[in-house]
Amino acid sequence: MFPELYAKAAGFVLFSYLLGSVPFGLIIAKIFGKGVDPRKVGSGNIGATNVARAVGKVGGAVTLLLDAGKGFVPLFVARRYFVEGYYPILALCGAFAFLGHIFPLYLKFRGGKGVATAFGIILYLSPVTALILVLLFIVAVILSGYVSVGSLTCAFFFPLLMAFLGPSPYYVGLSLFMAVMVFYTHRGNIRRLLEGTENRFFGKG
Repeated sequence: MFPELYAKAAGFVLFSYLLGSVPFGLIIAKIFGKGVDPRKVGSGNIGATNVARAVGKVGGAVTLLLDAGKGFVPLFVARRYFVEGYYPILALCGAFAFLGHIFPLYLKFRGGKGVATAFGIILYLSPVTALILVLLFIVAVILSGYVSVGSLTCAFFFPLLMAFLGPSPYYVGLSLFMAVMVFYTHRGNIRRLLEGTENRFFGKG
C-alpha cells in the first residue's frame, strides 16, 4: 500500500513541476504580440508584469490567470486523490509547481519570479490568507508606486499569516520556502529600489 501511495504522490509532484514549467507568459506574448518575445522586452521576465509591458494589459491579465492556475490546479487535482494525510503531499505539489515556474524545464530553468503561481497556491490552501495578501498588495503598490514592493510585502507577511490562518504546519513550511524564494527572485528589484532606478507602477516584480 505504501509503495503505491508514494508512487502516486511522486507522480503528482512531477505533474506539478511540469505544469509549473509551462511558460504561459512566453506563449501569450507570442499570441497577443504576434511573435513578441517578452524575454527581449523590459525586464526580460516572462511573468505577467513584463508581458503586460510587452503586449498590453489584456495579455498580462491572461498570463496572470494562467500562471496562478499553475499553482491552483495541481493542488485541486491532488486533493481529489488523497483523502487522508494530504497536507504534506499538497505542500510538496505546491513547492514543485512554484519551482517549475521559476526554474522551468522547457526554458533551460530560466523562468518567472513566482508571484502569480504562489498566489494560486495560496488561494487553494488558505483563501482568507489570499484575500488579505491581495489587499496588502494593493495598499503597498498604491503607497509606494512599485509592483515589486507589493510582491515583496506579500512575501514578507505570507508566512506570518499562514502561521495563524493555515491548517497545517506543512503549509507554514511551504510559505517560508516560497517567501525566501520570492525575495531571491526579486534581488534585482531590491537592488534597483535601493538605487532609485526601479520602474514605478509596472516594476519588474
